[in-house]
Amino acid sequence: METIVLDIGETLVRDDRHWASWADWLGVPPHTLGALVGAAVAQGRVATDALRILRPDMDVEEAYRARAAAGRGEHLDESDLYQDVRPALGELRAAGVRIVVAGDGTVRAGELLRALDLPADLVVTSDEWGVRKPDPEFFARVAEASGAAPEATLYVGDHPADDLFPAAAAGMRTAHLRRGPYGHWWADHPDVVETADFRIDALTELVALVGSPDPGGTAAPDASADEQPKVVRRGALRSVR
Repeated sequence: METIVLDIGETLVRDDRHWASWADWLGVPPHTLGALVGAAVAQGRVATDALRILRPDMDVEEAYRARAAAGRGEHLDESDLYQDVRPALGELRAAGVRIVVAGDGTVRAGELLRALDLPADLVVTSDEWGVRKPDPEFFARVAEASGAAPEATLYVGDHPADDLFPAAAAGMRTAHLRRGPYGHWWADHPDVVETADFRIDALTELVALVGSPDPGGTAAPDASADEQPKVVRRGALRSVR
């Protein structure tokens, strides 16, 4: 792989703060909203449906703006990153891989992510591009940002319908990450197993896919079979329901 593109939510960034802040705004216990998010995930629905269960007439975008106006908008700092993010991205860049972070998010989320100074060549969100996943246009933009051929680009994410399937349909190689509600719940679904080129449990497993340069500048020996991420056969694009 020449380029690795990573999703944002529940790939690089934990969503704990996101959902806790919504629970606080709505005046419900965090575990109540968390349970409803889990139910939406298990049913193959979008996670924000959990908000509409609590407030059927809610306009989520309008509520987001109201929170920001009240000084309770988005916040992101180092504690929101998964612990394997910096080690994995640092090793991948040292191996000569181009790193792109591209996922759904607001303009503000993009600003906050870039402020963290991640070891990445590009950090961009869907609102900055004006198109959200799983729209094919989003993945056309990913391909352009990659700077490499689709078959030399690996897209990494937790969400089958938003990450894995549309990236595969765009001709990219894919890695499904068992992380977050979607990543865990759908990890062993036959469509995920059939479609993903790789299935991983941590971002640090990506390093074994590309090798790491040794002090002499040559590629390090391949990891043992037990250390390699599981490779699975690619298949036809399907929707998880």
